[in-house]
Amino acid sequence: MESASSLTLRPARPADAAALTAVLYDTLESTWLPQLTPAAARAVRDEDRPGAYVAARGLEFRVAERAGEVVGFVDWEGDFINALHVLGVHARTGVGGRLMDHAEAQIARAGFTAVRLETDTFNTASQAFYAARGYLEADRYPDKEWNSGLTTILLVKPLGLAP
Repeated sequence: MESASSLTLRPARPADAAALTAVLYDTLESTWLPQLTPAAARAVRDEDRPGAYVAARGLEFRVAERAGEVVGFVDWEGDFINALHVLGVHARTGVGGRLMDHAEAQIARAGFTAVRLETDTFNTASQAFYAARGYLEADRYPDKEWNSGLTTILLVKPLGLAP
């Protein structure tokens, strides 16, 4: 697998919609669906929530591209990271780290002193990833998005001054 240095980060384009939706479905299948009730999983697919998310926010995403293929993206608003997704075959190759470095730098440049994001208690891989980046747990609460009895963890990372 190629290294993080072979990545290009760029703003999302309208032509990326199908690839971005595919990234979301990839992570949905591998990470989320095994945790959801059958009814919740069916609703996600029936409502095409990944496609709806890309339609609503996709042009705000920062995309990671490798050899012309969209392999991941990050989405943030203000000091809150809405989403970080990487195709499973590109996991642990530096894609997520590069996207987070970019998002954190932009959030710091915007004048925020901390960055916030959420993950769920079952997602131990993401918790380890964020902990290694300096994120600390700030709160826990019921996850209402998935209607599956999951628990969300709010993570916060203090930011230094922008370079």
